[in-house]
Amino acid sequence: VQLQASGGGLVQAEGSLRLSCAASGRTGGSYHMGWFRQAPGQERDFVAAISRTGDTVYYADSVSGRFTISRDNAKNAVYLQMTSLKPADTAVYYCAAAVYNACTGYGCYRPSVYDYWGQGTQVTVSS
Repeated sequence: VQLQASGGGLVQAEGSLRLSCAASGRTGGSYHMGWFRQAPGQERDFVAAISRTGDTVYYADSVSGRFTISRDNAKNAVYLQMTSLKPADTAVYYCAAAVYNACTGYGCYRPSVYDYWGQGTQVTVSS
């Protein structure tokens, strides 16, 4: 599975961005997908995750109510709509796929659940 994240950029505080993650390769059968982010000098943190069918979503407390994760299995794509962005949201955002593992609840927050990672896309929020 290859993952290609896109949509990052520079935006002012309170602005919006939409990240996309396109999957290719072994895409027959959907799998849990997640978004993580990593700021300079920080660990990679969970942002959001979505179940195989898209009927269950999870969010980090820091983005709940501002970010929305969604997927289009017909297009093998996952999206992260980010609104009311804050300078603290500045980071490299990574999409990830849990192809061989299943997860529920807080289990989906762990990076170790995800088998494949995209290359990351930079999001910079200016104050």
